[in-house]
Amino acid sequence: MAIQGDMRPLAMLPLRDIVVFPHMVVPLFVGRAKSIAALEEASANDRELFLVAQRQAGQDDPGEGDVYEIGTVGTIVQMLRLPDGTVKVLVEGKQRARIGRFEQSDPFFACSVERIGETEEVDAQGQTLVEALHEGFEKYVKLNKKIPPETLNSVTQLESIPRLSDAVAAQLNLKIEQRQELLEILEPARRIEEVLNLLNAELEVLEVEGKIRTRVKKQMERSQKEYYLNEQMRAIQKELGERDEFKNEMQELEEQLAEKNLPEEVQTRAEKEIRKLKMMSPMSAEATVVRNYVDWILALPWDEYKDEKKDVTHAETVLDEDHYGLEKPKERIVEYLAVQSLVEKMKGPILCLVGPPGVGKTSLGKSIARATGRDFVRMSLGGVRDEAEIRGHRRTYIGALPGKVIQSLKKAGSSNPVFLLDEIDKMSTDFRGDPSSALLEVLDPEQNHTFADHYLDLDYDLSRIMFVCTANVLHQIPRPLQDRMEIIQLPGYIESEKLQIAKNFLVPKVREANGLQEDWIEFSDAGITEIIRSYTRESGVRNLERELASICRKVARDVVKEGADKATKRKVTPTLVKKLLGVQKFRFGEREDEDRVGLCTGLAYTETGGELLQTEVAVTTGKGKLQITGRLGEVMQESANAAASYVRSRAKQLGLSRDFYSKIDLHVHVPEGATPKDGPSAGITIATAIASALTRVPVRSNVAMTGEITLRGRVLPIGGLKEKLIAALRGGIEKVLIPKENEKDLKEVPSNITSKLELVPVEHMDEVLAQALAVEDPARFLREGDHAIEDIYDPLPEADLETEIPAGVN
Repeated sequence: MAIQGDMRPLAMLPLRDIVVFPHMVVPLFVGRAKSIAALEEASANDRELFLVAQRQAGQDDPGEGDVYEIGTVGTIVQMLRLPDGTVKVLVEGKQRARIGRFEQSDPFFACSVERIGETEEVDAQGQTLVEALHEGFEKYVKLNKKIPPETLNSVTQLESIPRLSDAVAAQLNLKIEQRQELLEILEPARRIEEVLNLLNAELEVLEVEGKIRTRVKKQMERSQKEYYLNEQMRAIQKELGERDEFKNEMQELEEQLAEKNLPEEVQTRAEKEIRKLKMMSPMSAEATVVRNYVDWILALPWDEYKDEKKDVTHAETVLDEDHYGLEKPKERIVEYLAVQSLVEKMKGPILCLVGPPGVGKTSLGKSIARATGRDFVRMSLGGVRDEAEIRGHRRTYIGALPGKVIQSLKKAGSSNPVFLLDEIDKMSTDFRGDPSSALLEVLDPEQNHTFADHYLDLDYDLSRIMFVCTANVLHQIPRPLQDRMEIIQLPGYIESEKLQIAKNFLVPKVREANGLQEDWIEFSDAGITEIIRSYTRESGVRNLERELASICRKVARDVVKEGADKATKRKVTPTLVKKLLGVQKFRFGEREDEDRVGLCTGLAYTETGGELLQTEVAVTTGKGKLQITGRLGEVMQESANAAASYVRSRAKQLGLSRDFYSKIDLHVHVPEGATPKDGPSAGITIATAIASALTRVPVRSNVAMTGEITLRGRVLPIGGLKEKLIAALRGGIEKVLIPKENEKDLKEVPSNITSKLELVPVEHMDEVLAQALAVEDPARFLREGDHAIEDIYDPLPEADLETEIPAGVN
């Protein structure tokens, strides 16, 4: 760079929105008076003038401080006056220059300038930059179609760093400030680096724009191609005389809508959606969504109800044919049909069958549908954790569908089916919502006549549906949901019921499934009973069916070996059962052979039925410790402690010393330690065993008992009495002690059970000991009538404990 000493004044032309680089030829339109005067002055002399950019383009009369310091000395190539008074001039930049001083401002600006010379030498590094700039500009011209090809040719021939950098800068899409900065960079090496950086930035922008343009073009070409092909197809169909398929579909939809008897709101919505569909292109994505929505509206049975069978006798016959026992749900269904025959329209009942697996809850739903003549649909709720499974997705989602409730009604084809909600206690919750809360509306008779599915966004009447829910346990069903259902408890089948189910239902079923004729196999009652007792332990009959099927398969194998013509009839007896099924898997409790000290027989209730529960007590030398084993639950452990406290309170009546407990340890054990046990009903059993162990008086082996004990020795009621009595009879028990308050429950126990047992209701533990201990004179042993416990300690009398506390006393 060299500053030349030429300081002669030149006319100055302020420029707006443009920076003129050296060797750049540019046309200008000049309209301001001072600018025109400057052009005339330059033309009259040697045609040279100073071109400099204004700092603010909107300023019409710039002053000395309103223009940049560095500009370009240029020459006028051509000048033309236009009719409107403006002047079009073609100027060419020659050399950078800096303003020295202003000579005049009227009638035009004139200033002395210092011309800035530049070296043309190019070293190795400069050559590299020149090649990089050539290569980059070539890419730029390919991407930017506004630059003519001849410009590329002229630029690529330049080898001088100053001229090349100015020529490329003039072609870039830069702001005025950026152009002025490049003009003011006087070192050629730094200027060409800056131009290269700006060029690379422009290339990145152009490449992104090119990718976007290409993508848009492809999409437009695809759309145009599809439109063109569709139009061709329409033209071909028209020439062949075929009907327009889309118009035909619209006509079919309108005909279906006219045939359907829809509610007013649904009718209006369907007509609106069909009108919208007509105005759409059949190939658009929105048209598919609208079409699916209209199809769902037309496919649902909005006002279609199946005629119900109201014959109560027929219903009873059907229910008895399909299921043995289950009296309560059968009775409820018959009651509903009876009311239905008297009332023209009533809300469908919402039943919840709660019971252990395998007792026939799901199959009962099918039987109800057959008995009432309704359609049957089943919806499994096991593992469902998304609220949309019940209410559906809104149409804004891709692939949206109605919920399972609406889908099931479409499948049923009527609006009053028997709707089975299976495993309602197995639902769970996550971030997608709580399906049990969505069911509150479905199962509420006061709300379900206006059930709103998210997909349909229309009210659907579910009030005529007969909902039947099934569950294994009640406590896993939310309380608000329980409140909306009529709970019917289904206990497990007792042994006699399983025998009848096997004879009447299971044996014919498994015999047919295994291809056996009646002449080839016969099951005896004793054989079936042996399977029930020794090879299954369940509340239902699924395992029983499997064991029966196993026997049938083994018999089928023998029949095939012998030949169907020579096969003999096999009677399944307990002996054959043991031979075919192998070692017994289970054993049922049986009474002891003789009276024993510290061993008492209790009765327990499990989900698989009743069981005999042997309770053992051992007395050892110690310091009053009570040890309880046998995997007992908290409630049962508390019963054991209460029983021990009662025996200690009756020490005098039992002939024990006042401080006997301080010299001994008691160990209460309930065998089958791997099986969890809980509940309060073993209280009197544990108390009797403790009393027997302490007094060395044996307990009668033919007596079993059940009941909760209090510290005062009262016997409180228990549950599962029927199952317990069945277990007692099966185990060879002759006498059963039951709480006095459970006498009312004997009505539900079959007479063939109660007639074979001696049932003794008891109110107090002294009565239990009198019946259970093997003594000749129980009254004398227990000092009859002496139930006072003040000899042991001095509590308040029982009457005082129950006295009401006056108001205001804390």
